[in-house]
Amino acid sequence: MQRTWWKESVVYQIYPRSFNDSNNDGIGDIPGIINKLDYIKSLGVDIIWVCPIYKSPNDDNGYDISDYRDIMDEFGSMADFDRLLKGVHDREMKLVMDLVPNHTSDEHFWFRESRKSKDNPYRDYYYWKPAKNGQPPNNWPSFFGGSVWKYDPVTEEYYLHLFSKKQPDLNWENPKVRQEMYDVMKFWFDKGIDGFRMDVVSLLSKRTDFPDSDIKDFNTIINRYYANGPRVHEFLKEMHREVLANYDIMTVGEGPGIDLEHGINYVEESGKELNMIFHFGHMFMDNGPGGKYDPVEWNLVDFKNVFTAWDEKLKGKGWGSIFLGNHDFPRIVSRFGNDKAYWKQSAKLLATLLLSMRGTTYIYQGDEIGMTNVAHLSIDDYRDIETLNSWKEAEAAGKPMDDFMKLVHLQSRDNARTPMQWNATKHGGFSPVEPWLKVNPNHKDINVEAQQYDEDSILSYYRKMIAFRKEHPTLIYGDYKCLLKDDPNIYAYERFDSDGHFLVVLNFSDNEQSFTEKVGNSLELQMNNHQSVNETAVMRPWEAKLFKVK
Repeated sequence: MQRTWWKESVVYQIYPRSFNDSNNDGIGDIPGIINKLDYIKSLGVDIIWVCPIYKSPNDDNGYDISDYRDIMDEFGSMADFDRLLKGVHDREMKLVMDLVPNHTSDEHFWFRESRKSKDNPYRDYYYWKPAKNGQPPNNWPSFFGGSVWKYDPVTEEYYLHLFSKKQPDLNWENPKVRQEMYDVMKFWFDKGIDGFRMDVVSLLSKRTDFPDSDIKDFNTIINRYYANGPRVHEFLKEMHREVLANYDIMTVGEGPGIDLEHGINYVEESGKELNMIFHFGHMFMDNGPGGKYDPVEWNLVDFKNVFTAWDEKLKGKGWGSIFLGNHDFPRIVSRFGNDKAYWKQSAKLLATLLLSMRGTTYIYQGDEIGMTNVAHLSIDDYRDIETLNSWKEAEAAGKPMDDFMKLVHLQSRDNARTPMQWNATKHGGFSPVEPWLKVNPNHKDINVEAQQYDEDSILSYYRKMIAFRKEHPTLIYGDYKCLLKDDPNIYAYERFDSDGHFLVVLNFSDNEQSFTEKVGNSLELQMNNHQSVNETAVMRPWEAKLFKVK
């Protein structure tokens, strides 16, 4: 495998609206990020990935773009962006932007033209279809609830939107659309950015016959009808040829519906498409047939199997992304850890996992201090379109809404979007005024200031673990071997190559476990997430140990 900077990097993801408000309007912004660059640098990370900051009416918090070459007014100006880019590069970090190539806002110039008439030159920038027997063209459900088709009375046809009705899908079958997107990418690369995270890249190619779905399970619908379309690899190879190959940058594609079978096709080094993808094998484990608001229990054996299977599949051929959370999922310590009795230990355990796997590590803002899910009492305190649409659907179906509120507390994307907790002041130091989304009340206890100089804090542990990974390339490039695959409580694995050999043992439970596997001749404890060190075979609740194997 070729060694390169983006494989060795740790990525820090910023959700700008919730990161830091510099101009006291309750909304995070680009100058707010600039003010915190020294903090980000102090973590030891190499790359900052910023969620969309382009011009947008904000139906889906910036993932509905009305101008790809301009900055959202609330976030600042292009001059602010240029200062951010310089500030990141001056600190020897890199900046990755979020590109949304699958859809635009319905307020984008292309779509405003497209809807004017059936013979408008921009008409086939999007998917327009006539009604079928007085009904939408097919029965596909949207990611955000309801149909994927919206009727437009101007031309008496429907347009396709896999997400919100204000996010019409671009028609990548049209070579002009592809060229437009490549020009956008060149615009930002020529400015000096270091890569793109590409939103729902697995959905770019559509089944143009648009067959009806004959199933109800939403994840299966994604896999069967929406993802990995017939021309997706042709499009990505063309993108690589036309744009990506000409710059020293990194790419990571978000891939709903990408499974083991398809994954390698996106990232195989010989295939010349993307560097990495985000697959959701472990992220959709708790989704039942009705999706995230129909949850099922997840278990550690399945969780381990996902990581192990992907490592085996990519080994020697492509590169992986290691992540447990982002702006679209609940907080990692609330979801995969224990955010009550073992909050600190389990947050550190998850950090150990993230930073000792083969692949590029992605850390989402606030996870480095153990930020948790929030339990707002009223639906009026939520802002996420997916949450609000799901609430309306549950209400219309006559579901008990007290029970549904508990699901919102577990699953809402707003869990990850509450403002960053900088200190214990009224709005967590995010803003002096009421923020766009309420701060989690636990900011008085969980915040950067409280952890900054505490040697035992989650923040200190992240810094140590990032530094340890950097010192030992075996943890980046070395082989991976899972032990005790069927153990329901312990996740143990070896990382090894000609330069070193490590053993990682993680107790994903509230009870003591013992680990008695014989690995090597002797073990030397390097990292331990409990305050008092413990080298014995006993694994305390949520204990993480990283050993050097001799």
